[in-house]
Formats: sequence, structure tokens, C-alpha cells
Amino acid sequence: MIRINDIVDEILKYNPQADVEMLQKAYVFSAQAHKGQTRLSGEPYLIHPLEVAYTLTRMNLDVPSVVSGLLHDTLEDSYVSKEEIEKYFGKEIAELVDGVTKIGKIPLKTSEESRVENFRKMLLAMSKDIRVILVKLADRYHNMQTLNFLSSEKQIEISKETIEIYAPLAHRLGIEWMKEELEDTAFKYLKPAEYRMIADKIAQKKKERDEYIGEVIGILKKRFDQFHLNAEVSGRAKGLYSIYRKMTQEALNIDDIYDIIAFRVVVNNIRECYEALGIVHAFFKPIPGKFSDYIALPKANMYQSLHTKIIGPYGEKIEVQIRTHEMHKIAEEGIAAHWKYKEGKVFDAKEDKIFAWLRRVIEWQHELKDNKEFMEIFKIDLFSDEVYVFTPKGDVRDLPKGATPIDFAYAIHSELGHRCVGAKVNGKLVPLRYVLKSGDSVEIQTNPTHKPSKDWLNFVVTSKAKTKIRQWIKTEQREQSIELGKTLLEKELTKHDKSLAKLLKSGELQTISKEFSFETVEDLFASVGYGLYTPLQVLGKVIPEGEKPSKLKTLISSFKKGRDSAIKVQGIDGLVVRFAKCCNPIPGDKIFGFITRGRGLTIHVADCTNVHAYDEQRKVEVSWQLNKDFTYPVRLKIVGNDRKGLLSDISSIMASNKANIISAQAMTYPDRSAAGMYEIEIGHMSQLQKIIKAIQKIKGVRSVERVRGTI
Repeated sequence: MIRINDIVDEILKYNPQADVEMLQKAYVFSAQAHKGQTRLSGEPYLIHPLEVAYTLTRMNLDVPSVVSGLLHDTLEDSYVSKEEIEKYFGKEIAELVDGVTKIGKIPLKTSEESRVENFRKMLLAMSKDIRVILVKLADRYHNMQTLNFLSSEKQIEISKETIEIYAPLAHRLGIEWMKEELEDTAFKYLKPAEYRMIADKIAQKKKERDEYIGEVIGILKKRFDQFHLNAEVSGRAKGLYSIYRKMTQEALNIDDIYDIIAFRVVVNNIRECYEALGIVHAFFKPIPGKFSDYIALPKANMYQSLHTKIIGPYGEKIEVQIRTHEMHKIAEEGIAAHWKYKEGKVFDAKEDKIFAWLRRVIEWQHELKDNKEFMEIFKIDLFSDEVYVFTPKGDVRDLPKGATPIDFAYAIHSELGHRCVGAKVNGKLVPLRYVLKSGDSVEIQTNPTHKPSKDWLNFVVTSKAKTKIRQWIKTEQREQSIELGKTLLEKELTKHDKSLAKLLKSGELQTISKEFSFETVEDLFASVGYGLYTPLQVLGKVIPEGEKPSKLKTLISSFKKGRDSAIKVQGIDGLVVRFAKCCNPIPGDKIFGFITRGRGLTIHVADCTNVHAYDEQRKVEVSWQLNKDFTYPVRLKIVGNDRKGLLSDISSIMASNKANIISAQAMTYPDRSAAGMYEIEIGHMSQLQKIIKAIQKIKGVRSVERVRGTI
């Protein structure tokens, strides 16, 4: 168990001037705030903040960060306020603790929304002080170590989030040891059988592997000594999840994976890195195509090393990483080793490569309002491996693996991406779908009148390209919707001796827009153009209640009645809803909505065969809202053996389950089989399933099938 003295001892090793009194004070404050609280393990809650703080010292962080680790749960899990923390520990630490606090103040409707929203808040807090994310990572690191006390459902949920978000985030920030440990722990719960298999296999050969590592280290040191090269050499087995990922990606058996062992060579300067590489290649045969120079072309997280794979003693294939002491420090500490951070400065980086990604994250906070889209883009950027390509001037650009010339164009400038019509790679014309490779030289061809294509979204991979293309499409669609909405309103107003121009001039439309919760008249026009509201609904606000013609009253009121009220649309009220006749959704079906220009929202089942034909940008999230009794038409095709009383038995089942038969058609065949098509009205999927099960039990019935399509 970690004690406060362990934390103090650790921080004094790398920071002899550390404010020990502040650490002691934070320990006492945290102990009082969490007094009487226990974790699911039954241990005192205080153990958690102590572990988090100790992990932060492993990352060589400053006193405010470690203090924030001790206090990080006080705002969430106790009576403590931010003002109280600021009073005792200052504004800097109060802001850090507030940034790490997991629970948001805005009530959210689903746990998934809550997780995404909290994650966005965490990233936004990170823009003010990068240390927020480091404390958060340390918090997740200890929570993963105590995951065995949670339910299996929680274990899977948290592990999935860890392997999808937190481990890649640690990698992006250059903290490789934490990334590996987070992955391995999550892997243990997500794929327990595979985890045990690999762990057992590694354990069986531990003695043999340790002897081999010792032998290779001895050989390498001897060779370096021959050339008077002072080098530190170490070796270890790679992480279990790293091994599993390679097995799945390359369809290999664990016995076929050659680079399970990695050796690290640490020297004094860059010149010695290349000298060490030459010595390794002189005495061991390098494997063609398995060399990477991350010194000349550093990774986005500042990581630098030479990576080579060689044939070691006894024909074993091994990996050797060569770096300087400074590179090793950055590889271990990542962003925490950055000089600007060491000076205690907050997020302020104009040119530093490591901060370029962080700046993009902050931009997304403002540009991507949809939580699902935000997480999709964020994950794409987290998981990317780099390829390095050159501009015509010879400048290097790093892009995710799988990037295309379109991605390259958007990486240079948004307008270059928008106007891109072609590309040359290494002097030759290539399709815009061409997948770039490291070393490619790319030249973009443009046309000033060209516009982005929605099809580009099918093959671009960078977050910037996806975001900018989607923004352009939404802007373009909005302009079209505004014009369509104005036309539809003008047409309807003319029928009732009203003028759109006069309503605009009088300011009446501005007032009506606010009644529909829109900021501007253009927003109202766009909503009509998209089909969110009908011209008649707007007209209902223009004409006083007493002056409305009876026909108009009937039409407007009809929008508020019927089966459409059984649909709840995410974030939108008063929408005109229709049910698609191609798939006839009923309560219990998984559904989505599609905005039809000028006609409202059409509801389809999620697996509707027409889904692929629809514009993703116009799909909206919907759900069933069953507070009234409505019926829905369903067709059943029943096939069986022709016998006397079969139709009667089927009809009796439907009647006993309170399903109204609208129509029935029956046909017999020479082979004494019969088929019937029944159109019935039901209220919910459970009722339909009950009917189908009952009919399947009728003597002679071979199959019962729900038929989708026009009714």
C-alpha cells in the first residue's frame, strides 16, 4: 500500500526543491474529505488518491499535479467545493482538480451521452492546462488495477473505453509504459481466453526467454565495447495485447510471431545512434523492409528512435530500438518531459509538433456539436499510425496510415482540399483514392470553381478532411434548404392573401422564429426546407386563431394526432412524422428517421433495404414513445399443408391475441400445400411475436414470415 512518505520520497528524487509541506497538507485534506468512505474492495477510499498521486510521480510531474492527484475526487465524492480548494491550495490546483472532476453539471439523458460529454469536458479542460489529462490518465490507471471488484458488465464497459480511448491517448502523449499496461489490463477483461492463452505461453518460456535476453545483451555489449561505444542495453518481452493484435492483424499463431522480444540500446548522442545501428547490422543480418528511422522523422508524440528487426542468435527474429538518453526520457515520460511543461507553463504551443494534435482537439470542441461524430473523429485520430510524405518543396508531412491525396490537401489548407481535382504522386497522376506511402512526393492540382464531393467521405481518413468536408456539405445543404423553405412558405402564404416580403419587413417572422426556438428567420426557412416544420405550421402562427379557415385548422391539428405522436425525435419537437411504406415499422423495431425535404420525417426500420440510398447527413436519431394505444399494419405470409380448418385456426389465434384482420388472401397448390397473406393491425412487436409463435404451433403450419413493403 502506498503511503504519503513514498510519494514524498519519489518526488524528491527528481525535484529536490519540491514543496513537501503542500503535499502533506493535501494528504491531510484528502483524508478528511474521504473519511469513512470505502471502495468496492472494502479498502479505505484514501488508497485511491494516494495511488493516483504516486503514479504521477512515476511520470516525474510537478507538485501541483501530484497534489491534484491527491485531491482529484474531493469535488465529486465529498462535501468539498472548488472555492474551498482554491482557498487552501490556490487557483492553479483548484482549476486542475476541477478539470479532472468526472461528473458534469448538465443532466444528460443516457449513460453513453454522459461519457462522451464528460470526455469532451476533460479535453476542453486540457486546453487550459495539459496536466489535467495526465491526472485523468493516472486516475484511470489505478481504476483498471482494481477492476476485479466490479460486475462483469462494468468490467467490459470500462475496459472497452480504456482500450478505445485512454490507452491510445497515453500513446498520443508519449507515455508508452502506461499505454501498454492499460492495454494489457483491458485485454484481460475483454478477451479473457485469449489473454490466458498468451500469458500462459509467455510464462512457460520465461526461463528460456530470460536466458536468451541475457545472452543477446552480452553479445551486443561486447560488440559495442569493441568499437569503444558506451551503450546501455536492456531487453524485455512485448506486451500481451501487442502480441494479440499482431496475431489477429497478420493471422499468425503465437509461435509464428518473431519479435516478441525487444532490445533497447541507449547511447549519448544522435551520431552514436547511427554508429550503434551500423554495428548491429554488421554482426546480425537485418530483415529487409523492417527498418524505421524515427529520429529523422519523429512520431507525432515526439517519440524518436531507430527501429530495426534482425536475425539474432539461433535464428531468432528480434527487434532492436536505438535512442539517446534524452530520447529515452521522452519515450518514458512523453509530454511530461517537454521543456515548456517543466517550466510550469500551461498549454501554449505555436509550433511544437506534440501540441499540434492537442490544438486540433480543441478546434473540434467548437466545430463538432454532435457527440457521435466527435467520438468518431477523435478515435480516428487516436489510432492512426503515421506515413511520411513530401510537399513539392520538400517539406515533410506526417499523415495517418491509409491517407489519400485528399487528406494531404486538407492537411496543407482547407481551401486546397475543397478545390482539389487531381494529384500527382512522384510525378505521376494517381486517383484521388490512392493510398499514400512513406516517401511519396505529392503535388495537388486544383480548380477554383471545384467543390468537395460527398463521395470523398468514403475514403478520406484524417479527422481534418472528414470534418471540413462534412462542414461544407452541411453549409451547402443549409443554403439550399433556406431557399426551398422560402419558396414553400411564399407559396402557402399567397394562398391565404399573405406576403412573405411584408412579414419580413414588419419583423413578424422574427417573432415567429423565436416561437419555434430559432435564433434567426434563416433558421426557420431552413427548418421548413428540411421538413422539420411544414409551411402550414408556420402559417398557423401568422393567422390569429379566430381568423383561421376551418380547413387550415383541420390540417394543422392533424399534424398533432395519430401514430406520429408515438415517435420521439432527438432534440426536435413538433415534427411531421410519416412511416415508411417500404418497411412498415412497428413498436419494438429498431428505427431511424430520415428528413425528407418539405415532407417532414420518414421513419424506417434500421435494417431497411433502402437505408444505403439515404444521405447520412439527414438521418436523425428517433425512438418509440408509447403513451397511447395506436395500431400498425403488418403483413404475415403463412405457408403450410392444406387441410380443413387451417384458416379458421389461424384466424382464431389472431382474434385471441386481439389483432384485427384487415384482409386475407389464400391459395392452394397441387402438392396439397397452401399459402396465405394476412394483413393485420397490431400495437407492438411483443404482440406480433406472440402471434407468430402461436401460429407456428398450429398443426400443418410450415413457416410464418413477416413481409415488409407497401400495405
